[in-house]
Amino acid sequence: MTVKDLAEKIEVKAKEVLKKLMEKRMVLTINTTLDTETATMIAREFGADVKMRTFEEEMVVLESEVIDPGDLVPRAPVVTVLGHVDHGKTTLLDAIRETRVAEQEAGGITQHIGAYAAEIDGRRIVFLDTPGHEAFTMMRARGASVTDVVVLVVAADDGVMPQTQEAIDHARVADVPILVAINKIDKSDANPERVKQELAERELTPEDWGGQTVMVPVSAKKRDNLDTLLEMILLVTELGEHKANPKRMATGAVLEAKVDRGRGPVATILVQDGTLHVGDNFIVGTHVGRVRALIDDRGQPLKEAEPSSPVEVLGLTGLPQPGDALQVVADAAKARQIALLRQNQAKEKALVSRGTRVTLESLQQQLAEGEAKELPIIIKADVQGSAEVLAESLAKLGDERVKIRIIHTGVGAISEWDVLLASTSNAIIIGFNVRPDRNAAGVAEREGVDIRKHSVIYNVTDELKKAMTGLLEPTTRERQLGLAEVREVFKVPKIGLAAGCIVTDGSITRAGDAQARLVRDGVIVHEGRIGSLRRFKDDVNEVKTGIECGITFERFSDIKTGDVIEAFTVEKVATV
Repeated sequence: MTVKDLAEKIEVKAKEVLKKLMEKRMVLTINTTLDTETATMIAREFGADVKMRTFEEEMVVLESEVIDPGDLVPRAPVVTVLGHVDHGKTTLLDAIRETRVAEQEAGGITQHIGAYAAEIDGRRIVFLDTPGHEAFTMMRARGASVTDVVVLVVAADDGVMPQTQEAIDHARVADVPILVAINKIDKSDANPERVKQELAERELTPEDWGGQTVMVPVSAKKRDNLDTLLEMILLVTELGEHKANPKRMATGAVLEAKVDRGRGPVATILVQDGTLHVGDNFIVGTHVGRVRALIDDRGQPLKEAEPSSPVEVLGLTGLPQPGDALQVVADAAKARQIALLRQNQAKEKALVSRGTRVTLESLQQQLAEGEAKELPIIIKADVQGSAEVLAESLAKLGDERVKIRIIHTGVGAISEWDVLLASTSNAIIIGFNVRPDRNAAGVAEREGVDIRKHSVIYNVTDELKKAMTGLLEPTTRERQLGLAEVREVFKVPKIGLAAGCIVTDGSITRAGDAQARLVRDGVIVHEGRIGSLRRFKDDVNEVKTGIECGITFERFSDIKTGDVIEAFTVEKVATV
């Protein structure tokens, strides 16, 4: 700490501390940083009782403020609205808030996370409108539990769609209650009973069928039955007894953050506990700041924000991530020190996170040490039938030592959403005849998520059995060499169809043991070797990023414009 900090701590004037230091032949200024030994010695000379505390302990003290149970008051419940695209999430919120947000958005689709407060009979409810389940997952990945209940919007004329299933899976992983709003009941082809049947098949049984899930048929457009929906939200959240202490220093979570050209870094914060005031010093993630202004969900400036208030906060020094925790602190210097510590911790965490992820290799070691009890799995396949058969086959493999839990199944390429779900639930991904897209592959590498790619169902079950019995052999891992996009397909005499391509990533080669696969809409169409690789009329062994070339496969010619050719090698990796 500095001389000035020490003087404030022991409640003497800074010049008195400087005088003591001069007596010990140490000529310093009030801004000079003192080492631990010197600070302790000087403090004791003034009769102070010195107790050393690390920054980690200081953070715990900050975040575990003493709370008087008498100060706790009920707070507004926080509701996240999820559902399939175009099923009416924003229109439903629009009807509740009686504003015209949906019409202002590009194409009527939510472009960012919105947080809005609505009053019902003098009681507030805070609604979070997410642009997709990725945001919901990313916030959970950073430890933010902002939601008290999920309202799942399902269109009565459309039923359960892929994103509806994703939303259900996310809500279950987050362990929050689900309330279903069956929307668009005013349409002529609406069939709420069919929707209930489809949801019951996914273990969301309606209350009127003897289940636990509250389902409310509504029409957001005609504003039918909205009061019943709000009453049910209050009823479901009342069971949780959500309380907060408005007298303590504020804590909250980042819902979204952006850089505004005129205002600098701006974060939308949900205040979860305490009261946030203009002028408060705070830490958010690895950044510090001082509240310059607070703006509510209707654009009005505020002097303070109470628990369960969504507000825009100005005064940050950097851009935080959705889900980062905000903590108000009294001492700005201490806030900077803790932020620096967190930055270092984030770097260390990034280095060790790869070692903590579940992989089939690490599963063997965990089983041997008696640690593994559950193996969460995400399945993506080229067709629904394959996904269902795989899920059924894998679920039967569990034994008394390890239970296999299928947390999500889907059809199509492995997406960034799948990887994020795997990251938050510590799951492995099994891709059956499908590939991760480029974004997903990058996120999987960064997060250390294990993706297993197969084309034979027996191989999947066999690999899992061996991992569980400790007999997993040295596994083969692919190393991607490059990607090329097919721009045009043309006929070549005596050869057949050739692909006119441009290399978009890495390099395409046919040298050594390099192989290639043809991918169409995320699904593997063919896997084999490159027959010929040409630049103009010349045969070449390698073509690098940004260069055009002609490619043919050995004994395969069903190539179409828009396909992706992926070059790779297979390497053996020893089991841990």
